[in-house]
Amino acid sequence: MTDDFLSPDTMTEQYVHWFRNSAPYINAHRGKTFVLMFGGEAVSHENFRNIIHDIALLHSLGIKLVLVHGARPQIDENLIEYGLTTPFHNGLRITTREALRCVLDAVGSIRLEIEALLSMGLANSPMFGAKIDAVSGNFITARPYGIRDGVDYQLTGEVRSVDVEALNRNLNNRHIVVLGPTGYSTTGEVFNLLAEDVAVKTAIALKADKLIFLGEKEGISDDDDRLLRELIPNEVDQYLRDKAINSELLLHMSGAAAACRGGVRRVHIISYARDGALLQELFTRDGSGTLISHDPYEEIRTADIDDVVGLIELLRPLEEEGILVYRSRERLETEISQFAVIERDGMIVGCAALYPLTIGAHETPAAEVACVAVHPSYRNGNRGAELLDYLEEKARSLGIRELFVLTTRTAHWFIEQGFETVPVEALPGSRQALYNYQRNSLVFRKRL
Repeated sequence: MTDDFLSPDTMTEQYVHWFRNSAPYINAHRGKTFVLMFGGEAVSHENFRNIIHDIALLHSLGIKLVLVHGARPQIDENLIEYGLTTPFHNGLRITTREALRCVLDAVGSIRLEIEALLSMGLANSPMFGAKIDAVSGNFITARPYGIRDGVDYQLTGEVRSVDVEALNRNLNNRHIVVLGPTGYSTTGEVFNLLAEDVAVKTAIALKADKLIFLGEKEGISDDDDRLLRELIPNEVDQYLRDKAINSELLLHMSGAAAACRGGVRRVHIISYARDGALLQELFTRDGSGTLISHDPYEEIRTADIDDVVGLIELLRPLEEEGILVYRSRERLETEISQFAVIERDGMIVGCAALYPLTIGAHETPAAEVACVAVHPSYRNGNRGAELLDYLEEKARSLGIRELFVLTTRTAHWFIEQGFETVPVEALPGSRQALYNYQRNSLVFRKRL
């Protein structure tokens, strides 16, 4: 059923649900600094006006914004108009003095367009009532790219320094800063820069909380064209190995890895063509594109006392259905070190516990696996199996040779994980004594 056929009440409920779930992100993002980079292709796209509306919304939520735009297609159009050509070498334009006016015209016109869109305040429009001051200036000092591989890049340059003090002053005064792909030398020359270089160096210099690349693609895909949701810089390096960095996506990926290594915690690659992609990426748990981060976006780890509330929220529905045995908050706090959890962007989406069992003199060292649970929204992956693998490694390190599990609903899943059915009598004596015959759980064993 599409939204066109949803009742007003259902649509209202969905909106309220989304708004409540986005509240933690609204609070987390307030006061943070984001650098957004988009090429000239995005500026020309029909969805760009919607992107500007979403940028205005971010600004209204107290996010400090630096916008970095490219201008390649607009520069190409100007060159054709003037009957000029500029060669490329290793993906970089060689900017002649004659071509520089085409660069400056394109960059200036895009800046004016962005400022005009940010100034819209028509009644019944998303920008109504928004008071946004957009500023630009000589925040970027550049130097010539020089002669490389025997090629003189002339007035093509690279970022030398970023005026962090001036940028922060404007951001703290609630201005949106607009940067183009140009920079100025200490001798007064203007250089044509790579917009990705401006974005990365600015994000690093500002110690930005996020760098966001808006490109044509949804994000980074694997060989089977499946979107990769999260990567770390080393995985990006592997993806880029033996590839010439000569496309928008590869430039974004290379910039993302560099930004992460420069101290930017999270870099996002999303689509400028998809309406709402920016908001979905920032205000939903799964986002819309690819996240590159030094810190794992989703990780398995041993639980600590701060995870108790998340465990309760995950376990209570399953306990109420009778799938899991009820555990009080006090018991969870006492046994917290026995639990492993999957944390996804601050939310506990999976857990499992390992309880070493007291054994007799002639019994094999054993432990019980319990409380295996995965949030309903995240059951399509292999998270349960990954939790079990994590506990098996922990068990081996403790010298445990047998794992037992008692279950009433998930027998087939444990069989798929290598467990076999055994009678109650196969349990170590200490665990047999606690067996609940009313619950009548099946017993499974796996030898490590």
